[in-house]
Formats: sequence, C-alpha cells, structure tokens
Amino acid sequence: MITTPHAEPLPDAPHALTPATTLAALEVSPASGLFESDVAHRRAIHGPNTIAARRKMSVLVVLAHQFTSPVVFLLAAAAAFAFFFGEIEEGGAITAVLAVNALIGFVTELKAARSIEALRALGTRSARVRRDGHTRLIAAEELVPGDIMLVEAGDSIAADLRLIEASNLGADESTLTGESVAVHKHVAAVAAEARLGDRASMLFKGTSVTRGSGVGVVTSTGLHTELGRVSQLVEDAQAGSSPLEKKLARLSGQLVWATIVLAAVIIVFGLARGGAVFVIVEAAIALAVAAIPEGLPIVATLALARGMWRMARQNALIERLSAVETLGATTVILTDKTGTLTENRMTVRRLWVASGEIELATHKRQLADDPQVMRLLTVATLCNDATLGHTVKESSGDPMELALLRTGRGIGLTRHALIAAHPIAGKHAFDTTSKMMATVHEKGEAFLFAVKGAPEAVLAACTHAATEHGDVALEDETRAQWTAHVEHLGLHGLRVLACAEKNDARADAAPYEGLTLLGLIALEDPARADVPQAIHDCRDAGIRVVMVTGDHAVTARSIGRAVGLSTSKLVEGHHIDKLIGGTHADLAAIDIFARVSPAEKLALVRAYQAAGEVVAMTGDGVNDAPALRQADIGVAMGLRGTDVAREAAAMILLDDAFPTIVKAIREGRVIFGNIRRFVAYLMSCNLSEVLVVGLAILLALPLPILPLQILYLNLVTDVFPAFALAMGEGERDVLARPPRDPKEPIIGRAQWITIVLQSFALAAGTFGAMTLATLWLDLDSDATVTVTFLTLAFAQLWHVFDMRQSHSPLLRNEVTSNVWLWGALALCTVLVAAPPYIAPMAEVMHLVPPTLDMWGIVLAMSLAPMILIQIVTVAITRHAKSARAAIM
Repeated sequence: MITTPHAEPLPDAPHALTPATTLAALEVSPASGLFESDVAHRRAIHGPNTIAARRKMSVLVVLAHQFTSPVVFLLAAAAAFAFFFGEIEEGGAITAVLAVNALIGFVTELKAARSIEALRALGTRSARVRRDGHTRLIAAEELVPGDIMLVEAGDSIAADLRLIEASNLGADESTLTGESVAVHKHVAAVAAEARLGDRASMLFKGTSVTRGSGVGVVTSTGLHTELGRVSQLVEDAQAGSSPLEKKLARLSGQLVWATIVLAAVIIVFGLARGGAVFVIVEAAIALAVAAIPEGLPIVATLALARGMWRMARQNALIERLSAVETLGATTVILTDKTGTLTENRMTVRRLWVASGEIELATHKRQLADDPQVMRLLTVATLCNDATLGHTVKESSGDPMELALLRTGRGIGLTRHALIAAHPIAGKHAFDTTSKMMATVHEKGEAFLFAVKGAPEAVLAACTHAATEHGDVALEDETRAQWTAHVEHLGLHGLRVLACAEKNDARADAAPYEGLTLLGLIALEDPARADVPQAIHDCRDAGIRVVMVTGDHAVTARSIGRAVGLSTSKLVEGHHIDKLIGGTHADLAAIDIFARVSPAEKLALVRAYQAAGEVVAMTGDGVNDAPALRQADIGVAMGLRGTDVAREAAAMILLDDAFPTIVKAIREGRVIFGNIRRFVAYLMSCNLSEVLVVGLAILLALPLPILPLQILYLNLVTDVFPAFALAMGEGERDVLARPPRDPKEPIIGRAQWITIVLQSFALAAGTFGAMTLATLWLDLDSDATVTVTFLTLAFAQLWHVFDMRQSHSPLLRNEVTSNVWLWGALALCTVLVAAPPYIAPMAEVMHLVPPTLDMWGIVLAMSLAPMILIQIVTVAITRHAKSARAAIM
C-alpha cells in the first residue's frame, strides 16, 4: 500500500485489481461518485491534486536580475573610475542612480511577473467528475482519490485513474514512457509486475486521451501519481526569452560595445592631444553614460506585461510571449466555424423522417404521437455522452448532444429512463475517421445499436430505412433522395446529423454495418452578430479570413454567406491535395474549405506558410493540435477546447469568439508600435547626448553637460515618458494598415535615419543654447552648463510629441491623447526644473538657479527642435500624399 502521514491507504498496484475490487477499496459507487462530505475528508488527508505549481519568480531572483545587464556593468565601471580619481560625489551619484534604476526595474519586473503568473491562472485545467449522483466540472486541483472521472478524446489526464469503462480508448503516454505511439486502453486487469507502458487498465496524470472515451476512478493524486514520482518530467523548463526580448537585448549589447569603443577612441584622442587624464576620463564616462538607455529593459517588460493584460481583458489569453509580436504580422486567419463564427448555441430546428420534414417550432406538440419521430429521438437520446441538468451549470457535454437531450426531454424521453430500460452494454466513441458514434444497449435477449453521425457516413453504413410501413431495403434512388434532403437542410445553414439503429444478437458485433436509417436531425447554430464586422475589419487590416470546417459544404456555404465570406469558390477536403499542388493564386482564391480532416488542416497551414503567409489557426480538438502547433499563431478555444489543443496553442480565446482574434491582432500591433515608439524615443534622446558630448570633445569645447547631469536626465527621460509611451492605446487606424513583415527589426533603416536626424536637431538646440549663454549673456561655466542641461532636458521632454505617426493629425493623435503622457510630462517638468533651486542637488550637479534670461534661452532653444521636426514631418507627409495622388 501507498500511504501518507495520517492517511487512509490507497490501493497498491490498482492496474492488477478488477474494477469492482478497486471501487470497493476506495469505497465509492460508480453511479453516484463521491459525496461532498467524503471529498472534504479525503482532501484533508491527501491534500490538493498538485505536484509543483508553476514556480513563482523569486523576489531575490528578480532583484539579482537588475544587476546582470551589460548596461549595469558599464555604469558600475564608470562609478569605479570616478572613485579611483577621487571624485567621490560623482561616483556616489552614479552608484545612487544605479540603485534607483535597479529599484524601478525591480518593482516593474516583479509586478509584470506577478501579472503574468495571474494570467496563467486563468488557464487552469478542469476535470469532469461524478459527485452526489451528478456530473459536474471541477478544477483539476480539486480531484481526490475515489473520484469518478469521465474522459474523452482531447482530455489531459489530471490524476492516475483505474479504468472502469473504456470505449475505443487510446492515450498518448510519451511524457511518461517515451513511446510516441498511442496506447490502447481497456478495463481488464493486468499483471501486478507489469511495467508502466504495459498497464493498459490505467490512465496516468500528465498523459492525454487521443481517441475514444472512458470512465475511471482516481487512485492517486498529486505527488503519489506516477508523474509525481518523477516530477522532474513536468517541471516547467526555464522560460525562454521571446524574439522581441532577444532583439532588445541584442540592441542593448550592441550599444554597450559601441560605447566602449567610442569611449576608448575619446581617451586615446584626448591623451594624444595632451589633455589632463581626469578630464579625459570624465569625458569618456559622460559619453558612456549618455549612450546607454538605462530604462530600455524596464519599459519593455512593462509594455509586454500591460499588453498581455489588455489582451486578457479582451478574452485573449497569451500563452507564449512570442505570440505578442507575431499577432501584429498575421496575414491569414484559418478559422473554425462552430462556436467561433457561430454562437455554439445548438438548437434542434427540424426533423426529417420517411413521412417528410417536420418544423419543430410549429409541430412540437404532435411529435410524441409520431412513432417515427419517437424512434429517431430515442436513438438520439441513447447515443449521447452529454449530461442534461435542470440548469446550465448542471449540464455538461457537447452543445449538439445537449440540444438532442433537450429535444428528447421535450417529448418525454429522458436518457436516465431510457438507460434504465436499456442498460448500456458497450460504447464506440466518435472517431474522426468513421465520423460516427454508437452505443450498445440491452434489449431483451438481443442488443440495440444506437448510431448517430455525419449523414454521408451513416447513409453509407445503412442497408435499410425506416418508413411508416416498416423497415425497407435502402435502394439507390432512396439513398439519393436522403442525400438531397441533407443538402436542402444544409442550404438553410443547418447542421445535419443522421441517426440509425440495428438489433443484433451479439454486443460485440460490428457497429457500423447493416444499419437501418431512421432520419435526419437538423440543428441551427446561428452566425454571431459581430462576426461580419470583424471580418470586414480584417480585410481593412490586410488580413484574409478563411473558414476551415469539418462540416458539410452546404452548411459551410450558408454560414459563410451570413458572415460575409465569398461563397463563389468552396473546396472540400478531398480536393485539398490537388489545390496545394497548384499556385498561390489558386489558394488565395478560396475563402471556405469544408469537410476538412485534421491532417488536411495541417497541410493547409503548411501550404499558406510556404506561400509566405503568417498564419493564425483556430482549433479545439485533440486532432487540431498538430495544426495549432504548426501555425505561426495557434489559437485554441477556452470554453470548448480540449486540454491538448490549449497546450499546443500560443493563444487561448476565453470566449471562443472570432472577434476576439481581431481584437488580439489589434493589441499585438499596438504593443509592437508602442515598443518601437519608446525605443525610438530613447535612442534619439541618448544619441543626442552622445552628440553633445562627442562633438564638444572633438571641437575641444568645455563639456556642455556633465556625467551626473546625464545620469539624472536618463533617470527622468528614460523612464517616465518612455513608460507613458508604452501605455499608449494605439492609433485608431492601426487595423487599417497592412501587416508588417515579421522579420522586420524593431528599429529598421528608416527609423534609424529618423532617429539620427532628430538627434542632430536636439543636439543643435543644445549647442545653440550654449552659444547664446556664452556670447550673449556672457555666463560663467556653471551657469552655461545649467542652461545647456535644462535645454537638453526640456528638448527631450517635448520630443515625445515627435513620436506620433507621420500621417496622424498634428494636434490630436495617439501621443497627445495619451493621458499617461501628460502626467509624465508634468512630473518630469518638476523633476528637471527643481535641481538648480535645491542647494544640495545644485552643488553636486554643478547647477545654479537660472535667471529669467536664462529661462528664455532654455524655452526657446528646447522648443526649436520639436518645431523644426514637426515642420519637416508635415512637409514630407504632404509631399508623399502629392506623389501618390500624381501616380493615381
């Protein structure tokens, strides 16, 4: 026996026990499951069903991370040089700035880490169990030994189970055994000494169901599961950096090396001219400090974390950071139909039996008097895995099957009563190959096979058809008529199921042979009202929307027409291979693919990618996982998606709605735009400081701005305005532009040219202020440095207004409408203007209180670069518009 301190014994080697023995040992009935009082007692003994939660990022780890950047190393070296040359104040100030910068980074990164951890909690797993005689959905962590758990294809197993029912059940146990082939499962006991991979009567935590369905009793939870014993298998790997973070890290590294080279050149140049060693080293330190955007990593972390939260509020849960930047580059969305383009609110609208079509809205009261209808709905109720309660919370299962149960209950057919009369003797779970499901029931001395599935599959398996005058052979002409009925219903946007039955002396007879067709059931899943506008928005954004569904072609065409997709060209799954072998133009002409298998979905994703598209793919089933993982953005359904699909996806839709994808794409574009905007802002501000210091050294001028002043500036302008830019809501027309190239760098050639030119404008304003202070006001060195410090500081603050898109309006745009920015400017104005008037700060930073004349120079020369940049931007934009108009 396996025991825990003060715990009741759990069955040892349950795989070698019969289902009845295991149930007896755990003191549970498979029909009713555990009672809540039992659950509380067992949880108190065995604890929660967890092995090791995703480790929270340690506070010490976050703190240590603030001192691992090359930027920090460079600043620390600058402080060391200052101390070495006896400049205690300067060295202490650099150290203080490092500490403040680390504190800001620590608080921001810790908050971002906790935010992402909270987001992860939105994606917790669930399990379907029987408790108190009812089927309910619970959090996987709440499972206890003895719980009766229901599983089906696509489920991730949350605890170790001894199977007591199994229907065509297979499991992927590669995480435990390394065996990539799915293992067939059954209820028969196996040898006690059987190795893990041979325990076919068990399902293990951490594995997944690949086909079929089953019922099991939980034998072990948490650390007592097989996975718990080898818990290193499920510990999360060290989270890697996203491509965006790697690009930012590469940019910072390049800046550090460029700074080191530049500082070395300055030192060599200064010494060659016979300058004082300390003055030269001070200039080199100033240059090093000026070149490094200390706030870059902090702001990037904030932007990503806030963006993920914004997406979560829009019901899009990001599982991988790489998805954030890829979203903005998406060019094609391959979307499922059911629940994504439609409401996933299935309702039976029509029935079709041999006597004709029946509209439920007008004939519901007469249904119970029709023997053909009763026979059809009896099979639909029996061949069903859903559980229908009296409320939505008490109900669970596939929406289509719930709709069948509701219709049956409406005429007095309840599954509970039917099962009592015809106990289940066997089950053949739905399979994507057969496209059918069957349950086997005792019926006197024989067995009743109840079958439902895709109409074409059921029709192919039928040899007879039910009529008013009894069962008759299904002739080709009659078969063609039923096929026409299916198409007729599909043209009205209805999803069609066929039901059939047969009686056989053996319960293990082939379920899909010699069936008798009973009729058709047509269900409606109306298109979501907000989908047409979302598809229109996608087209405006340069994104193609393609429906890829396993449903019938006529149904797909009807829904496509309702949501605004082109229905002129529709391709069914069996023609996809031929289409893929053609040109990209052939692929681009199709908006709807119907009757598509999971393998064909994967082939479509690869075909679009081979054509250069960035593909987002939606899916919910276990068989969608390969296509979801292959896609550039795999999008899983959070409400109806399987665990396997969610684990394969980069993004989870918490509401399963297509418009949420569009919102997420918009947020992805906004996040990338914000990051590009604040990186450009930081680069131009820091490059302007490099130009001011570098040109002064080359021209043998006094330093216009000192190292401490640059550090102070960077602490202010590298953090608060950049934070505000990262919080921007984006331009209104962000979805009216084509997707960007995913290989495009954060700062491309065009951005670098703009950054350099803007930096020269900021530097020119600073030198202009220095010239006026020296020649016009005849100020001493400290007063001159005060003017240049304040000029450069305010020029950088006003520079945030240059971060608007060139096509945005001059006065009301994405920058001026950012309320965070106005708050940052107000705070920074106080922080920049205050030091000359605070004696201790003024003494350390070599500043003096400015006169009115000095303030006049500061305001004029700090506003001049912004005005010049705006004039040039407007002129270039107008010229570009004129050129486009001339071409058109």
